Amino acid sequence: MKLGCLLGILCLSPALAQAEIYKSVDADGHVTYSSTPIKGGKKIILEPLPTMAPLARARPAASPEGFPKVDGTTQRGRDDTRRKILQDELDSEQKLLEESMQRLKEGEANPEVYKGQGGKTYRNVAKYEEKIKLLNEQVDLHQRNIEALKTELSKLK
Repeated sequence: MKLGCLLGILCLSPALAQAEIYKSVDADGHVTYSSTPIKGGKKIILEPLPTMAPLARARPAASPEGFPKVDGTTQRGRDDTRRKILQDELDSEQKLLEESMQRLKEGEANPEVYKGQGGKTYRNVAKYEEKIKLLNEQVDLHQRNIEALKTELSKLK
């Protein structure tokens, strides 16, 4: 109940929303502003801020005057050519992804080894991790390319 009364009073009294401002300058030149009267201070009267109606934005023309125009048949032909090129690129990237994934699988199955003194075989972990890292990067690259090509294809009508 108290909260409702307080909100009602605040809404009905717009004078509370606009405070008076007082300015005081001391002997050292320090300026102090306050919403309550200050000894030796002067009331500042502020002019209301100018308001403007939002400007209506002029809609630009579809194309500048004298700009060459393409008929619908020509544009459809261009779009079909673009779609064909993108589809060919997508097919190529999918094949490259499959090859990269196969190389990664083979790389994981074949660890790097070297022969030490006495003919003993050791794993070269650093070289193996570097090889796997490069193979993973190739797989990621082809996956990103495929996603980009699919996005471009989806934008075509």
